[in-house]
Amino acid sequence: MNRPTSPSFALLIIDMINDFNFSYGDLLLEHTRSIMEPITELKKYMKKNGYPIIYINDHYNLWQADYDKIIETCKNGKNDELIDRIKPEQDEFFLIKPKHSAFYGTALNTLLHQLQVKRLILTGIAGNICVLFTANDAYMREYELWVPEDCIASASKDDNQYALTMMSHVLKASTKKSSLDF
Repeated sequence: MNRPTSPSFALLIIDMINDFNFSYGDLLLEHTRSIMEPITELKKYMKKNGYPIIYINDHYNLWQADYDKIIETCKNGKNDELIDRIKPEQDEFFLIKPKHSAFYGTALNTLLHQLQVKRLILTGIAGNICVLFTANDAYMREYELWVPEDCIASASKDDNQYALTMMSHVLKASTKKSSLDF
């Protein structure tokens, strides 16, 4: 990848610390496995080049932005390897969210302004719910969006494709794969 011309990028990793204990959770877990490599490669690139990495995650009724506690709550045998590969590092940001959008009821917008971010790379799950709602709220706040098609997953491949189409057509997001220049 070539370095972006704008230093104002941030990588958002949405709901990847997940227990997958819900209807269609096993399907979502299966699809999530396929996006792990692209997300971790993108994360390595962003970290190497000094761009902020921001995790936004469900709180699992802990209501604490303590990713170690959330990881402990979510790990269940079927997702251990996934969580171990994607978990946040000490120099990365971690926010909890009360609802679907990473912007709703969080300090995300304030943090992005403080970091002088204008362009967001959205990754994570579920593409047709939390990623889509976050993209919508980011678009309304006039952020440029890149949602790499190989970095989001939903329980249904059709729903995931529909979300990508909506983000591309309605929210003006790029959905180029993460391996392409951005």
